[in-house]
Amino acid sequence: GCFSGSAVEHDGKMYIFYTGINYREEDPENINCALNYGFIASQMKIVSQDGYTFDNFNAKTTIIQPLRDSTSGSESDTRDPKVWRGSDAWYMIVGSTFDNNGRFLFFKSENLENWEYVNYCEKRGFGCIWECPDYFEVDNSQVVIFSPMQLFKDGKADDAQTVCMQVTFDKETCDMKLPEKYQFLDYGTDLYAPQSTLDESGRRILTAWLRMPEPVDGKWQGMMCIPRVVEVQKDHIYFRVHPNVQAVYTKEISEPSEADESGYRLRFSLEDGDKVNVGGYVISREGNKICTDRSALFEKFPNHRVKFETPELKDGFEIEAYVNPNQISVFVNNGEAVITNTVYDLKKEINTDVRVKIETL
Repeated sequence: GCFSGSAVEHDGKMYIFYTGINYREEDPENINCALNYGFIASQMKIVSQDGYTFDNFNAKTTIIQPLRDSTSGSESDTRDPKVWRGSDAWYMIVGSTFDNNGRFLFFKSENLENWEYVNYCEKRGFGCIWECPDYFEVDNSQVVIFSPMQLFKDGKADDAQTVCMQVTFDKETCDMKLPEKYQFLDYGTDLYAPQSTLDESGRRILTAWLRMPEPVDGKWQGMMCIPRVVEVQKDHIYFRVHPNVQAVYTKEISEPSEADESGYRLRFSLEDGDKVNVGGYVISREGNKICTDRSALFEKFPNHRVKFETPELKDGFEIEAYVNPNQISVFVNNGEAVITNTVYDLKKEINTDVRVKIETL
């Protein structure tokens, strides 16, 4: 099988990098699992001439063998390569673990085929395995986003979470220094494993996987979040709604029952103590924080978190909420903080004394 990775374009070809998994022994009761966690991980590359067709036999190579030196990382839990072009070479960051602490491994290449291990980075006591790392530069800042496993210790589901930091990265030595300060990608704790790229206008855009505890109507499970534009201002990482998404919500309506099947957008401001109940999902302000509560929609999932809050806010209390039958994304102050949640059995009604503008496609 395979784990996630990334893709780059070079000389008119698409190069996809991902983690290949080889089971030492299959579980006889479930061939999709390895017996006793017995698998090894390699980093793989496959090339497509047109970005659509792939030759899985002749265009695929192993570029990084399973790690045999256990002091650099794990033979099994090294995965999710992110590749980018630097000024002098190609770079790769991979998630891994050592001594039950997450870490990054860095590699460099001149030709996308031969990769040399250069360095590692770790922050002890900050999750046991680091997954889905992503490094990029935006607004003269160096940013890393990654997903540490076992970050939360509250005994609830989804202890793995996604965080982001402004770092310092020396491209020559691949020495990355992580600060003590970090942000969550999203304060709803449902989003995971983000990926970023550049759009046609050069914006750094990001999307992530929305985890769901059960299928919808027994048919499908899991969603992607609204694409977000990543910006850094005043030493803070913002995740803003992509303007192309904002631009399609042009039809003002008076109630959710009039909305397009794709959902609707709410815009409003909150004073301290104000609440907006969106079909059972409550958005409120408590002091200098925005809070959400999905308790009424998640009663059958006692092992999942139901109440969420932003950090102390500095830019105000302006809300832009995108409502889908199974996903609500609450953007605060144009991306100063975001709370995205999975929901079930959302009602088509809004109860509040706050003035709310409702728009749909």
